[in-house]
Amino acid sequence: MLDIIALFFLTREIGKIAAAKGLKPLTWKLYLILSWFIFEIWGVMIALLFFEKENLFSILMVGLMFGITGYFWIKSRLNKIPDNRLDDDINKMGE
Repeated sequence: MLDIIALFFLTREIGKIAAAKGLKPLTWKLYLILSWFIFEIWGVMIALLFFEKENLFSILMVGLMFGITGYFWIKSRLNKIPDNRLDDDINKMGE
């Protein structure tokens, strides 16, 4: 449940960043949701290798941390895209 609440607020932030860069926010929100769940499943699978199946809290926390890693990965990919505003300022310099 905690991951769904966090994912709600993080998708909103990713949408704002994508809109500021002139990209479609829905596309980047979907990328975030997909990467979150893929990374979370990987985290649970890796945690199952290290913890016993009865240690459910630790397994879920490792999965949550991997999900947050998916968020940071998408955010870094989005931040590498140049802003459209910078291009407009450069094109208007000679006017």
